[in-house]
Amino acid sequence: MAPEIKPPLHPNPPPLVRVSGTHREMGRQIGEACRKQVQHGVENGRNLVADAYQQLELTWAGAQIQARKYLPFAQERYPQYVDELMGIAEGADVVFEDLVVINAMEAVTMDALHLTRCTSMAVNDERTADGHVLLAHNEDWVPEDEDDVFIVLANPKNDPPFLAMTYGGLLPNIGFNAYGIAQLCDSVYPNDSRIGTPRTVVSRAVLASKTPDEAIRHMLSAQRAAGYNHMLVHESGELYSVEVSARRFGIQYGVDGYIVHTNHYLSENMQQVEREPEDLVASRIRYFRALRLVKREEDTHTIKTLQAIQRDHVNFSNSICNHSIDASNPLDREKTVNAMVIDLTAREMHIAWGNPCENPYHTYHLDA
Repeated sequence: MAPEIKPPLHPNPPPLVRVSGTHREMGRQIGEACRKQVQHGVENGRNLVADAYQQLELTWAGAQIQARKYLPFAQERYPQYVDELMGIAEGADVVFEDLVVINAMEAVTMDALHLTRCTSMAVNDERTADGHVLLAHNEDWVPEDEDDVFIVLANPKNDPPFLAMTYGGLLPNIGFNAYGIAQLCDSVYPNDSRIGTPRTVVSRAVLASKTPDEAIRHMLSAQRAAGYNHMLVHESGELYSVEVSARRFGIQYGVDGYIVHTNHYLSENMQQVEREPEDLVASRIRYFRALRLVKREEDTHTIKTLQAIQRDHVNFSNSICNHSIDASNPLDREKTVNAMVIDLTAREMHIAWGNPCENPYHTYHLDA
């Protein structure tokens, strides 16, 4: 059943930013080209913390103090991405400490942000009409940041070229690189989080990987603060969901040519550290719905069949195509801000800006 309230329309494609050079130089180029989006992302972060003061008991100044505790771990393990973040701050003319908060927001708020609606899936050559490897991801976040979405086409000085989606002041991490490594991220909720390297920094490092082994080693980086579910796909057709917390991990493998993940742990090992699993019922409904649609034996998948799944409204408004229409809690307000299908074989990203049920897909190529 289609929603009665129409989401924002974005007939034009998200902005594309081409960057190259050192990490500091690339960050500066991102900040300069997307100054409006970065500044707006910081403003939205400030407003989110202010609106949720009763639940968080945290001011923005307090958030800066908390975020500062995570910075030394990132600087020790991944100084190049801290440099990238510094460059974004310089180019966008924002306070660096504000960007640190944005990139450590889930840690700083102790996962009180109930980001439980992203959906990721992938199919390999066994399940596609043309033998290509395909991934799909619905990115859900607060609706105020929807206008801040942009695409980064990067040619780093010492890392593989990559194509990634991001928004506001977040480091790019959802996308793929020239070595045929692709990553999709879904928030998960462990109870063993600690001060350490923020999840966004760890996932940014994955885009520099040249092999699946190297990518997974980044995901399991020592002294990580917590973790995502990282859906890792290789151009060879290898499919993994690497479920991570601060101290544990579990790996799901796409044995039958497909894999699906939402926002709860699937590995028994990881379910033991899942915080308040009863709050993740909607995630489980989306998982089973997406799994059914992906694994139907009569289907041979194409870009269009995955796009059709991304538009699904079963269990609306907490559906795969998520609509923020019934959430009054500021920590529980989100919608699908973009939906992307990646053809890893062709090195293409097809992305709908906003809800895919109402917005067209646009195509970007990794031609760096």
